[in-house]
Amino acid sequence: MMRHIQFTLAFFFGVGGSVATGQSAEFSRVSYQDKRLVTDLGVGLWAWPLPMDYDQDGDMDLVVSCPDVPFRGVYFFENKSGGEFPVFEAPVRVGEYIRNPQISYVKGAPRVIDRGYELVDFRSGANSYRRLIFPPDSLMTDFKKKPRFTQYTYVDYDGDGDQDVVVGVDDWTQYGWDNAFDKNGNWTNGPLHGYVYLFENVNGGYTNRGRVKAGGEILDVYGAPSPQFADFDRDGDLDIICGEFLDSFTYFENTGTRTTPEYAKGKKLRNASGIIRMDLEMIIPVAVDWNGDGHTDLVVGDEDGRVAYVKNTGRMEDGAPVFDSPRYFQQKAGFIKFGALPTPFSVDWDDDGDQDIVIGNSAGYIGFIENRGGKGVPDFAPPRYLEADGKVIRIQAGQNGSIQGPAEAKWGYTTLSVADWDGDGLKDLIVNSIWGKVQWYKNTGTKGAPRLASAAPVQVDWKGPAPKPAWNWWVPGPAELSTQWRTTPFAVDWNKDGLTDLVMLDHEGYLAFFERFKKGSEHPLRPGNRIFCLEDGTPLRLNQKNAGGSGRRKFTLMDWDRDGDLDLVIDGKNAEWYEQVGKKGGKVTFLHRGDVSALKLAGHDTSPTPVDWDGEGAPDLLLGAEDGLLYYLKR
Repeated sequence: MMRHIQFTLAFFFGVGGSVATGQSAEFSRVSYQDKRLVTDLGVGLWAWPLPMDYDQDGDMDLVVSCPDVPFRGVYFFENKSGGEFPVFEAPVRVGEYIRNPQISYVKGAPRVIDRGYELVDFRSGANSYRRLIFPPDSLMTDFKKKPRFTQYTYVDYDGDGDQDVVVGVDDWTQYGWDNAFDKNGNWTNGPLHGYVYLFENVNGGYTNRGRVKAGGEILDVYGAPSPQFADFDRDGDLDIICGEFLDSFTYFENTGTRTTPEYAKGKKLRNASGIIRMDLEMIIPVAVDWNGDGHTDLVVGDEDGRVAYVKNTGRMEDGAPVFDSPRYFQQKAGFIKFGALPTPFSVDWDDDGDQDIVIGNSAGYIGFIENRGGKGVPDFAPPRYLEADGKVIRIQAGQNGSIQGPAEAKWGYTTLSVADWDGDGLKDLIVNSIWGKVQWYKNTGTKGAPRLASAAPVQVDWKGPAPKPAWNWWVPGPAELSTQWRTTPFAVDWNKDGLTDLVMLDHEGYLAFFERFKKGSEHPLRPGNRIFCLEDGTPLRLNQKNAGGSGRRKFTLMDWDRDGDLDLVIDGKNAEWYEQVGKKGGKVTFLHRGDVSALKLAGHDTSPTPVDWDGEGAPDLLLGAEDGLLYYLKR
């Protein structure tokens, strides 16, 4: 009988902590009220899947490790139907997280390794016993920069009947990570590398045979190789499929024999739709015959915590196996989730009298989570992507939109607010992203039936060239707003003159007031004015770091202490409160009051928005956290 090790989940459902107002506070994860709903299966940020029959009932379940806060842990998704594409049960936490777990099947039994240690008797409790295979630092002398991925897998590489070990390692030495574009947007550092090492089993010990070759050269993919050995073409020997840090897969055919492998130059996996790509990046593929048809499939984790099934069709074309496009597994509804690093904004988007959520995320989507009613506790529908001009909104960095380089091509980090930007009585979207370009989407629909046009730049009446962060390679247009990346553009009529203004970080990280004014038939913004100060008169600078460390501040303006003025609540360990304590000489003074709770919810950052779900007329707080989930603080 399998023994599930259960862990205390108090923080899932509420943890008290002192707050600056002297009130007690509890954050709770927001759940679906309608348990009949089905959603994408997911953990928090970054899924490491371990497909196996975990409960030993004869069908394939999913075990997924999630390494990041606040969802950190190992989770069991039970397959109760036994079908090829089941609706899994909601996750149950069965252990502490494992950083780089890989699963191998040896004589049909699952074996799990994490960075040089086998997790013996894994099903009796994750990390129940860690047996050293060989020192995990044995590869580090090959690298000037410490790898982020070290992925160990058992495989009988040379067909001699014992288990060798292959290790996928990424190399960031040439890439460097940050701020290396020339004036034309070309990346001047090197690429990411992903290598595969063979440790041969020699009489029970392991000998490092170095990097595996393919096509006569060192096998090298774009980071995070996750090497998977299987007979993908069913010719009797072991081929290789590798993932990468981005989103695609590379197939290396074994053109040698089962006992003397030789690998051909890699080919991208393709099907009728083109190169097979995952929706996001930081992908973790695992080779397994998921449906028991004799063809080795791929089960693949994504950065946003979802897991996809990539089915092997059994066909070969152009010398490579053909797989179906990724199909994301489903689960019974549990906690509300929208990708990773969600940025919620509470608003009655559909004008039906209750508070919905419009939300961005790390993948660059913008979603709508409809409140279908409910007294005190909203009955939310699953998120759906918003469209503009008939196309799903997705902002992505591409090759040169992220200051941290082309390895972030699929990220978008959308953050937003909702307001009537053009004064026509309809709610529009104001959006910032990984680019630091502030844009708006005009609502061309009707009240209760919003419809969005394509994005247009927010207009500023600059008195000279438009300023930009010093590290941006691209030059904004003469009236465009280029500011720090991944920071909230908060639209609000700050000065109560009937025009929607903008409050946000400027290009140097100061919180600034961009005042709206009338100019002919237009209503541009004035250049940012640093009117927000600390008690000593110092302008409020929310981020003074450069390049990749810049921006990243999510905030809301709300009357947190209920004294009639707008305070500032920003991302922090959970959320930090800056109390507005006075206005004088055109300046607004804030006093930093600290975290609103003792609970740590932030990995990268959180994103706050006020809500009043109980209709008491006083603001409560909703946070988006790194794990993609929403956390509610009722005071």
